[in-house]
Amino acid sequence: MKQCRSIPVARKLHAQLINLGLISSTFLQNHLMHMYSNCGLIDDATRVFRFMEFSNVFSHNTLINGLADSGRIKEARKLFDEMPERDVVSWNSIMSGYFHNGRPDDTLKVFAEMITSGSCVPDQFCFSCVMKACASLGYVKLAPQVHGFVEKFYFGRDNSADSSIIDMYIKCGDLGSAEKVFLRIQDPNLFCWNSMVYGYSKLYCIERAMNLFNLMPKRDSVSWSTMISILSQNKNSLETLNMFIDMWGQGFRPNSMTYASVLSACANLYDVNWGAHLHARIVRMEHNIDLYVGCSLIDMYGKCGYLRAARQVFDTLTEKNVVAWTSLIGGLAQFGHQEEAVALFKQMREVPVSCDKFTLATVIGVCSSSKDISLGRQLHGDATKIGADICVTVGNALVTMYARCGDIGSASHAFDMMPVKDIISWTAMVSAFSQIGKVEKAREYFNKMPDRNVVTWNSMLATYIQHGYFEDGLNLYNVMRQKGVKPDWITFASAISACGYSAVLKLGNQIIAVAKKSGFGIDVSVKNSSLTMYSRCGRIEEARKVFDSMIVRDMVSWNSMMTGYAHSGQGRKVIDIFESMLKMGITPDPISYVSILSGCSHSGLLLEGKYYFNMMTKNHGISPTIEHFACMVDLLGRAGLLEEAHNLIIDMPLEPNAAIWGALLGACRIHGNSELAEIALKKLMELDAEDSGSYILLSNIYSEAGQLKGVLDVRRLMREKGVKKNPGCSWIEVDNRVHVFTVDDTSHPQIKEIYIKLEEIIKKVKDTGKYTNEIDHTRPMTYHSEKIAVAYGLLTLPCWMPIHVMKNLRICRDCHLLMKLISLVTSRELIVRDANRFHHFKDGTCSCKDYW
Repeated sequence: MKQCRSIPVARKLHAQLINLGLISSTFLQNHLMHMYSNCGLIDDATRVFRFMEFSNVFSHNTLINGLADSGRIKEARKLFDEMPERDVVSWNSIMSGYFHNGRPDDTLKVFAEMITSGSCVPDQFCFSCVMKACASLGYVKLAPQVHGFVEKFYFGRDNSADSSIIDMYIKCGDLGSAEKVFLRIQDPNLFCWNSMVYGYSKLYCIERAMNLFNLMPKRDSVSWSTMISILSQNKNSLETLNMFIDMWGQGFRPNSMTYASVLSACANLYDVNWGAHLHARIVRMEHNIDLYVGCSLIDMYGKCGYLRAARQVFDTLTEKNVVAWTSLIGGLAQFGHQEEAVALFKQMREVPVSCDKFTLATVIGVCSSSKDISLGRQLHGDATKIGADICVTVGNALVTMYARCGDIGSASHAFDMMPVKDIISWTAMVSAFSQIGKVEKAREYFNKMPDRNVVTWNSMLATYIQHGYFEDGLNLYNVMRQKGVKPDWITFASAISACGYSAVLKLGNQIIAVAKKSGFGIDVSVKNSSLTMYSRCGRIEEARKVFDSMIVRDMVSWNSMMTGYAHSGQGRKVIDIFESMLKMGITPDPISYVSILSGCSHSGLLLEGKYYFNMMTKNHGISPTIEHFACMVDLLGRAGLLEEAHNLIIDMPLEPNAAIWGALLGACRIHGNSELAEIALKKLMELDAEDSGSYILLSNIYSEAGQLKGVLDVRRLMREKGVKKNPGCSWIEVDNRVHVFTVDDTSHPQIKEIYIKLEEIIKKVKDTGKYTNEIDHTRPMTYHSEKIAVAYGLLTLPCWMPIHVMKNLRICRDCHLLMKLISLVTSRELIVRDANRFHHFKDGTCSCKDYW
C-alpha cells in the first residue's frame, strides 16, 4: 500500500483487506488512507477515516495531509480543530498545508498558536515551513525572531537549518544578516553557496557574486544556472554566453532556466545565429521543448526580427500559455507588423486564453504605434473589467497611448487613476506634455516626481531643447550634475546639442570634456553632437577634427559635416565629403542631398548643383522634396537665373510652400527684380506667411531701387495684416557669460564704452574710403545688434582672439560691408552667424564672397 499509485490496484487491495477480515486494523486503515490520498482519491480516504473505530493521532495526521494536498484546506483545518490530541506532526501538517495552498500568513498564525499553547516542541521541519512562509511574505522584521527561535532550540548548528535561515533572509531582503550566517558556517553546503551567490548579486554587485562563485569548492547545475541567470538579468549578455560554454565544457547539463537565460542574452545581443545554434542543440539533446524554453525561443526570434522562425516555434508548441502569445505579439509589433499583431491578439481571445497585464500592455503599445485610439479605448475597457488598469505596466501603456494619439485629457485621467506610479509613469506624462508643446506643464510634472532617474532627466532635457528653450536645458543639465545624477550618452548628446543651438562654445567644450572623462566621448551620437556644435559655433576646423577622429560614422555624421561646410560657404568641401561617402559605398539619403545642394547654393556652384540634383533621382531613386527644390531655386536665383528659377517652381510636382517663394524673393533682392519679387510676395501672402522677413526683403528691394512709394506700400500692408518685424538680436560669449544686444541697445552696463568704441571703429572704416552707408535712407541711422556685439568683442577680448557673434536674423548689406572693413582696419577675424549661414570676415573679405 505504501508503494501503490494505481487506482484499480488500490481498490483491489481494499477489497482484499475486507475479504481477509483485516479491515478493522487501525494500523492497516491508516495505510489505506495514505494509499487513497496518494492516488488522489481523497473522498475514499475520508470514508475510511469515518468508519474507523479506533482512530489515533496518526490517522488524523494522514487525512489532514491528504485533504491539504487535494486543496481542501478548510476541511483539513476543521479536522485539525476536532483532534482530541495533537503531536508536532499534526501542527506541521496543517502549517505545511496552508503554505502549499498559498496561505503563508495562516502558516505563521498556526505557528504562533503552537508556541502559545506550549503543547509541543517545534522540530526542524516546523521551522523550515515557518521560514519558507516568512520568506514568501518578505516579513523582514519577523525573520530575526524566527532565527532566534531556531537558535533557542539548537537547530542553528545544523547545515539544513542554516540553509533555510540564509534563504529566508535573502528572500526577505536582509542580505546583510544572510551574509553573517553564511560566514559563520565552517563547511557550507551547496544550497548555502548557491543562495549566497544570488544574495551577493543583490547585496553588492555581479563582480562580488562572480568572485564567490569562483571560490566554491564544488558546483552543481544549480550553481551554474544561478550565475548564468544573474548575468543574463543584468544584461551581461556576452559573459552569459561564455559561462554557458564553460558550464557545458565541464560536463554540467543545463535545465530549462539555463536555456531561457542564455536565449534572453541572445535576444539582448540580437545574435540570432547563437540563438539558432542553441535551438538546434536543445532539439538534439532534449526529449522535447517545454513551454518555458519555447516561450524564450519565441521571444529571442521575435526580438531579432526572425518572425517566421518565431511563428514556427509557436505553432509547434503543444501547449500555449499567455507568455507564448504575448512574446509573438510583441515581436510582430516591434518590427512594424501592427495589423498582424492585433489579428493575433484577437485570435488569442478566441481560443480563449486570458490575457494578463503584459499582454494588454503590449497590445496597447501597438495602438500607440499605429495611433489607433479606438482599439486603445476598447483595451482600456478590458483592462478595467479585469482590474488590470490599476497595474503600473498597463497604466503606463495607456498614458503613452493616449498621449501619442493626442488625447492629453485621457492620458491625464489614466495617470490620475493609477494608485501606484513609478518613474516611467511620471516620465510618460512629461513626454506627453512635451509632444503638444506645453513645456511649463511638463516641468510641473517633472518637479512633482517623487523619484527621478537619468531617463527622466533626459526626457525633460529633450523637452527644453526640442522646443527651443536651450538656456533652460543647460540650466537643467547643471542641476542634474549638482544632484549627483550620472549622465549617459543621451544626456551628453542633448546638452552638447543645446550648446550648439545657443552657440555657447566654452560650456560645450566643458561638457565634451566631461563626456570623455565619463567614457562616452567615443559614442557616435556624442561625437555627432560635438561635430554639430563646433559647426554651429563657426569652428569648422574643430568640427572636421571630430569627424576625422570618428572610428564609426553613421549617416548623421556625414550629413552633419556636409551641413557644417555648407553653412560656412565651403561648397567644394561639401562636395569632397559627399564624394568620399560615395567611394566608401555609403548610399546618401535625402538629407545628404539637401546638404550638398545647400553647399552649392551658398558657394554659387551652379553646374555642380544641377549635376547633383539630377544624380539624386537618376542614381539613387530619391524623389526631390520641397527642401531640394528650395535649394535649387536659391541656387538658380543667386546665379541670376530668376526666370529659370520661377519656371522650376511652376513645373514642380509639389505645391510650393513659403520656403520656395521666400528663396525666390531673396534672389530678387540680390538682383533687384522688383516685378518678380511682387509675384513671390503675393504667393507668400496667399500661403498666409506671417514671417516679417519676406515683407522686409521686398521693402529693401524697393528702397535699393529708389522706389519710395513701394517701401511705403509694403509697410502699410504690414500694418493692415498685423505683421510685425521680428526683433533682431545678437549675442556674444565673453568671460563665460552670454551678452545679448538689440538694435540701438541701451541696457548693457558698459553701453557707453561700447558706443564710443563703435564710433571709433566706424571712423577708421570711413577713413579707408571704401565704406558707403547703405542703411535705409527713409529712416534715421541705427546701430544693428551685430555691430554693437562686435564693438563689445573688440572692447573686451584679447587682440589675438577671433570675435564670434551670433544673430537671429539675416545680416543686412550695410552690416556685411562694415564687418569686412572692420576686419581690415583692426586685423581681427570676425565670425558672424546669421539666420542663413556663417560669415568669416578676415582682411577685408568674407568667406561668402558677398554671395549670401
